[in-house]
Amino acid sequence: MAKITLSNLKHSYMANPKTAEDYALKEIDLDWEDGGAYALLGPSGCGKSTLLNIISGLLSPSEGRVLFDNRDVTNLPPDQRNIAQVFQFPVIYDTMTVYDNLAFPLRNRGVTEDRVASRVAEIAEMLEVTDMLTTRAAGLSPDNKQKISMGRGLVRDDVNVVMFDEPLTVIDPHLKWKLRSKLKELHQRVQATMIYVTHDQTEALTFADQVVVMQDGEIVQIGTPVELFERPQHTFVGHFIGSPGMNILPTEMRDGRAYLGSHEIPLEGPTAVTGAAQIGIRPEFVQIAEQGIPATVKRVTDVGRHSVIESLVGEASIKAITQGTVPEAGSPIHLSFQKSQTRLYKDGWIASEASA
Repeated sequence: MAKITLSNLKHSYMANPKTAEDYALKEIDLDWEDGGAYALLGPSGCGKSTLLNIISGLLSPSEGRVLFDNRDVTNLPPDQRNIAQVFQFPVIYDTMTVYDNLAFPLRNRGVTEDRVASRVAEIAEMLEVTDMLTTRAAGLSPDNKQKISMGRGLVRDDVNVVMFDEPLTVIDPHLKWKLRSKLKELHQRVQATMIYVTHDQTEALTFADQVVVMQDGEIVQIGTPVELFERPQHTFVGHFIGSPGMNILPTEMRDGRAYLGSHEIPLEGPTAVTGAAQIGIRPEFVQIAEQGIPATVKRVTDVGRHSVIESLVGEASIKAITQGTVPEAGSPIHLSFQKSQTRLYKDGWIASEASA
């Protein structure tokens, strides 16, 4: 296990990059502490896989350094970095038994058979596959194959980091929750440094203690799942995390007050912003009220445990989450925003102060 440091890291797939747009990664500075559970979260093309490949040694960065426990490994090949990686598709040997698949990484490093047997038994118990140890891998279901692939990454106890590159992509939705829970349990038991790469917010938020949110090759926020939900530092984080995401509304700042059209919107705290800005408010904190901002219901979506009401205030679309009786499409309503949860953003970045 190791602390991983990314220092002034930049990467371009072009031979002679000249502008920021030429870089797939734009100056990453990051520390991952030894034994932590981390997630890299962002949409396709944001730079997650590029960053993972640089950490693993499959790709050399254009600029900057990668350090494991303050040791520079930037130019070391993957086999000298002492890492384990689990990919989207299970990497196992179909002709081998489950036991031999789990034993392979250890035998490949000359570990004694007594130690191999002990370690395989331990990992098999954690993964709940003990009764499959004599089964050939070809006969396993996709989720069990991915379990074995995870086990091959976890069976060594001397790795610096275990990296997961969207490992649940091919797993049936009803099995994903079970495997996510198992992976979280495994981290708590083995205490290895783990990095989980995904575009799925549910996977990232349920696995990681700290989530790194990326957009266009940049880190826009690092935080706990609660921090990302309750106080997004960037409108992208607010929009990307949550279902539905944060309402991002155009506003005009005048004399320290925010206006949506002609309606004043009380903010969470003071700000020095003037001119055009944006209000961010999550649908969970928008209420249908007797008085407030006049709106017209555009559509109502019943998602089972609650309904999502989408309404229009002028041309601005605002979503609210509610339970119980809901208005019909086309109905006039009034909306109120919970003041303590009403954020102000300027040029995408948070600009209001939290109330005391």
